[in-house]
Amino acid sequence: MTAFEVWAPAVSRVRVRLCPPAEQPTGAAGELSAAADEVHELAGGPDGWWRLELAELPAGTRYGFLLDDDENALPDPRSVRQPDGVHELSATYDQDAFGWTDEGWTGRPLPGSVLYELHVGTFTPGGTFDAAIDRLDHLVDLGVDLVEVLPVNAFNGPRNWGYDGVLWYAVHEPYGGPDGLKRLVDACHARGLGVVLDVVYNHLGPSGNYLPRFGPYLKAGRNTWGELVNLDGPDSDEVRRYIVDNALMWLRDYHLDGLRLDAVHALADDRALHLLEELASEVDALSSRVNRPLSLIAESDRNDPRLITPRVAGGYGLAASWDDDVHHCVHALLTGERQGYYADFGSVEGVAKVLTGAYFHDGSWSSFRRRHHGRPVDRRSTPGHRFVVFLQDHDQIGNRATGDRISATLSDSLCRVGALLMLTSPFTPMLFMGEEWAAGSPWQFFTSHPEPELAANVAAGRRAEFAAHGWPPGEVPDPQDPETFAASVLRWEELAEPAHAAMFRFYRRLIALRRSIPELSDPRLSEVRVDTGADWLTVHRGPYRIAVNLADRRRTVALHGIPVDVPLATTPGFVYARHEIQLPAGSGAIVRCLV
Repeated sequence: MTAFEVWAPAVSRVRVRLCPPAEQPTGAAGELSAAADEVHELAGGPDGWWRLELAELPAGTRYGFLLDDDENALPDPRSVRQPDGVHELSATYDQDAFGWTDEGWTGRPLPGSVLYELHVGTFTPGGTFDAAIDRLDHLVDLGVDLVEVLPVNAFNGPRNWGYDGVLWYAVHEPYGGPDGLKRLVDACHARGLGVVLDVVYNHLGPSGNYLPRFGPYLKAGRNTWGELVNLDGPDSDEVRRYIVDNALMWLRDYHLDGLRLDAVHALADDRALHLLEELASEVDALSSRVNRPLSLIAESDRNDPRLITPRVAGGYGLAASWDDDVHHCVHALLTGERQGYYADFGSVEGVAKVLTGAYFHDGSWSSFRRRHHGRPVDRRSTPGHRFVVFLQDHDQIGNRATGDRISATLSDSLCRVGALLMLTSPFTPMLFMGEEWAAGSPWQFFTSHPEPELAANVAAGRRAEFAAHGWPPGEVPDPQDPETFAASVLRWEELAEPAHAAMFRFYRRLIALRRSIPELSDPRLSEVRVDTGADWLTVHRGPYRIAVNLADRRRTVALHGIPVDVPLATTPGFVYARHEIQLPAGSGAIVRCLV
């Protein structure tokens, strides 16, 4: 049997229009030839759900819902496949038909792991799941553990970062659709790589959102990116269920190992049981059923450790949260940038604070926000692996006016310093695709909205945003220009060049050291100590020292012990003696001491 179900509590009639695979539509949404037109009534219930069962239909059968007396068919809010785009009919899909080969996969826990963030469309010139599979051996060689994929749910147009999704259950067809995503996950698991998917529940994209036609999915008010999702108003039970079921679908049906939850601070939820806590509880239950770890990772700018505090202690019980403060402190220190939200960051003491306490703003004054911000982390009870940190990520690169990477500004030596600090920290480190070889390609903001007015508005908004920061409009890439997207695609041929190859070897060496030396991944914040000067710092990780010289001249750093054997990882020009090390300007090293 093929079951059709849809929640539409405010309509008086729901029908489903079918189009068999042999006679698919080629025109506007819902347009069918008379011969293919087949319409069936659904039966409504007091819960607002409409249901119908039909004899088994072939996979790929196009269908859409007709609400009340409207003859324009709308895509299914829970559509798993949109072969013709988000404005067109949905297609039936059999989740059980894929031939998985990962029966022996036991998962990847977050503690001790290194993540690698990638965008399917720009990770390779092919821009598909299958093209990404061809590069997975590179990630194995690098030594990462979890691949974090930017959103792949269906959005309008072929190119986008993925945060404009409007059909949360469907996989973007140009990437390869649902089977393509399954092939990627299966291939990752075959190589020992876990997969985390970025999902967006705080807003919907500007084109193709038909959810309000079906029910009160949205409520009054807006966040930075769009209208608020109805998490706590009338009829919000089913809206929350829509989100929870979506999360469980990714983890269960696509064998994913975790989800990264976009901008959870924009989830407007005043219920006693917050959506995040409800979601964490349901995912923990699923983890028990599938007998492998499943991780929920939040992105939040609130610096609130309650997100990652266990539920038994009054928290939400998420596995981890992104920690922008670590990025801001290290980025501002290495680059000297102090504009915008970097104003409070950039001191050696600030880096020491985040390496030992996770947050810089832990109740302190934020000049950018013009208020006090955050709350402190309990260093003795909160493990550092609950904080995901990064030298670069999609936001911190792509939200710059020209999408320039940190390697476009810093010397190779200072890039290595940043990598040293991140990959020897007590946190869960994450790399952004291409960072490991100091990729020369930028990663810019790109869109492909088919609607001319929307496209023009997005481009104008982007120029206006950066004009306020002093950027001439002509220097801000047009998001709609295909060249903006093309410039952002990784150039894998760079790996053959000596400087890029040397950077890759350095990253691979650091990740191998982190894996082989327990002290370098020890998550206990209370065990981390940092010595600082005006332009240098030394991080204590058991008997190991990560020493960094940020001065414009060679510096001698005294150590509390005796360096033994050879240095484990250094930037060029390093020299060591019995009780001290000499670091060239803008460089760093890892050494072992007798303590």
